[in-house]
Amino acid sequence: MATQCSSFRFELDSSDGSARRGRFHTTHGSVETPVFMPVGTQATVKAMTPEMLKCLDARIILSNTYHLHMRPGEKLIASLGGLHSFMRWDRPILTDSGGYQVFSLARLMKIGDDGIAFSSHLDGSPHLLTPEKAVEIQEDLGSDIMMCLDECVAYPSTRDYVDASVGRTSRWAERCLSARKGANALFGIVQGGVYPDLRERSALEIGALPFDGIAVGGLSVGEGHDLMMEVLDATAPFLPSERPRYLMGVGTPRDIVEAVSKGIDMFDCVLPTRNARNGMLFTRRGKVTIKQARYREDSNPPDPECGCYTCRNFSLAYLRHLYISREILSSILNTIHNLYFYLELMSDIRHSIEEKKIDIFRKQIKEMYDD
Repeated sequence: MATQCSSFRFELDSSDGSARRGRFHTTHGSVETPVFMPVGTQATVKAMTPEMLKCLDARIILSNTYHLHMRPGEKLIASLGGLHSFMRWDRPILTDSGGYQVFSLARLMKIGDDGIAFSSHLDGSPHLLTPEKAVEIQEDLGSDIMMCLDECVAYPSTRDYVDASVGRTSRWAERCLSARKGANALFGIVQGGVYPDLRERSALEIGALPFDGIAVGGLSVGEGHDLMMEVLDATAPFLPSERPRYLMGVGTPRDIVEAVSKGIDMFDCVLPTRNARNGMLFTRRGKVTIKQARYREDSNPPDPECGCYTCRNFSLAYLRHLYISREILSSILNTIHNLYFYLELMSDIRHSIEEKKIDIFRKQIKEMYDD
């Protein structure tokens, strides 16, 4: 098995209880943690240009291996200088392995010890995604942080099935490490469903391997907030403290703050961008559903305390008009606001940890977003 060979470094500065404040370093720059990564599934964060993201001070984004492999193909992207050059983004990029998308999108999916056989959701063509192939695709893309191929089980699943999948995920993790050829960072993924002993087992097995970071997968798949937090309580104590911890696909403001208080450092989620396109804004006063008639003549910004471009320039009445009229600008302005909110949320979390006030901040967010 290959040993850790990347230039990735992680350091911790301070803590408040289990909450951690730190940073990691990549060849495309450093990132302060805890961090939220906007999702750019197909080499674009929807409704945003790279310059817009930089104006919001997004330090790292996530792209999806499955979608880029299906279209336009990693070999084409590699021939054009890699993903950073292809999408004109010179800051860090994390790519997931594509496993979750295979489970959720592909047709006729079949899991075996070798990998996952599936048919493309685009044209039905047959494919086999192995641990080695997942690493090869991500190395061609040139991402700063690659994710191991894992088996993300559905919720609910039987204990016997999850037990078998934990073993398969650990074996695949070893194969991913052996397949790595370049200096890209590689994160392992902890699975185990909602079974505390299986989560502990997976955390210990994956944590014992020479990964640059450890992710917690298989959550935010329908189990609900309370059960998600119970699973984190059963998992986080067994994760290596010297490496960053990434909770995949999470989540709401409340999910994020609660998970930070349990020791998680990294997050991604489509909520801020997807909800923006659907007319839902996150604010310091709770959610705003912009299509509601009460905003028809409202001259106030979405959030008077927000410093984003949208709130500094536009009224709720105008944003409602754009959304009702199905104007492209609606998605742009709403996305600017929601991503600004999420990135400011992470900044506030970091300051709260530094000031030993994470519990106070956690209670404030719970009152705003208790859903």
